[in-house]
Amino acid sequence: MNSSNLPAVASPLQAPSDASKRLLPWLVAVAFFMESLDTTILNTAVPAVSAALQVTPLSMKAVLASYTLSLAVFIPISGWVADRFGTRRVFATAIGLFTLGSFLCGISTNIEVLVACRVVQGMGGSMMVPVGRMTLVRTFAKSDLLRAMSFVSIPALVAPMLGPIAGGLIVGYLHWRFIFFVNIPIGLAGLVLVYLYLPDYREEETHPLDVVGLILFGAGIALLSYVLEVFGDHSLSVREMTGLLVVSVALLAGYWVHAKTLEFPLLQLSLFRIRTFRAAVGGGLFTRLGIGGVPFLLPLLYQVGLGFTPIQSGLLLMPQALAAISVNWVILRLLARFGYRKVLVTNTIIIGMLLLLFATIGVHTPIWVIVALAFLYGAYSSLQYTSMNTLVYADTKEEETSAANSIFSTVQQMAISFGVATAGLATAFFIPNHAQSNPALMIDGLHKALFSLGILTMLSTIVFRSLKRKDGMAVSRQKAVHLEG
Repeated sequence: MNSSNLPAVASPLQAPSDASKRLLPWLVAVAFFMESLDTTILNTAVPAVSAALQVTPLSMKAVLASYTLSLAVFIPISGWVADRFGTRRVFATAIGLFTLGSFLCGISTNIEVLVACRVVQGMGGSMMVPVGRMTLVRTFAKSDLLRAMSFVSIPALVAPMLGPIAGGLIVGYLHWRFIFFVNIPIGLAGLVLVYLYLPDYREEETHPLDVVGLILFGAGIALLSYVLEVFGDHSLSVREMTGLLVVSVALLAGYWVHAKTLEFPLLQLSLFRIRTFRAAVGGGLFTRLGIGGVPFLLPLLYQVGLGFTPIQSGLLLMPQALAAISVNWVILRLLARFGYRKVLVTNTIIIGMLLLLFATIGVHTPIWVIVALAFLYGAYSSLQYTSMNTLVYADTKEEETSAANSIFSTVQQMAISFGVATAGLATAFFIPNHAQSNPALMIDGLHKALFSLGILTMLSTIVFRSLKRKDGMAVSRQKAVHLEG
């Protein structure tokens, strides 16, 4: 399909003001933080919530899975909805739905209502991140996009580390309902800022929504997400999980066949012909297979293996967040100086090596060594995510922004689930059930899991090696001129 057949470029109803450009990254970062935090903060509170609702902890899996399923189903249509109704209206609606869903979750009195409210939350979350990122891409020139995107990438690194700590503190000192209520003041403030400062981009004409594609892809991705969510819980037999995987693959294959027959399918798969887009999306997926489960494995190593408390474990993860915040200026200079190919290939190898070093942490490892490793891992992870997130748009045209953003957001969400599932698979393989009560065997198994993920991460450099030396210069070229001058 030719890009000339795509809809006209979306333009704002009024030019973004200087105040909008200054506050937009902050506003999008807050939305990213809310969505990212919500995926982890509830995990710590599962025992308390299940006891309050008088259900088994295993039943809480539906509460966790319903949110992920809602994200998976609705993210693919985020671009079309924003083009049709405008970024400001959709972003405000997304924050409103997420905030309303949070309030309803907080006042739920049984698990059925809680699951339904989590779906509402997921609907809002599915639009917040993609539409916020799309607004950034359309507001900032490609030469300025790197700085803005590096800032809003921080929440994706910080939230998974703060989630368990925040959840533990809330359950320990407040009521479990505040896990959901904490989103309300942030959401209300965000609504006001959206209407004051968010640019409103909208297509004059939009193509019809691919309903058949939505059903095929949505059902396939929802089934796949569900299997990943329940992976390792033994709530389904191997035969049942295999059957669901087969149905999921069949639905996704059906979507691929269907999409080839349409001029405007749900997801514009023709964008994978662009080398930088293909490397960013594919490399992001395969990299997260290795590093996506680290927030799951390190707390296990610290708490179960080394005997730290949840609060101590959380504090050991904090240097990652501090590093992610402090290295923004370095990211800009590195990409400007060395280019995307060299940075991504080298950085992916370094991250893999850091995982190998994490696999050496034992009961006699000095705390300062763990803190130093965490800081380095946070810094290099921030560089990795920012590079991949901006390379997606390096060679896409303005009229392809919406389609590129929908694909990238969908794959990113699935990569998170794949990463956790990969970590769960490695853990289950190296730590048999009888070893889970033995700290020494737990440490040995977690070391092997981290070592395996480190090797897997380094293998993902194969994808980034497909890049050319000058790829991504549309994003970093003018920045390089500024830095060298």
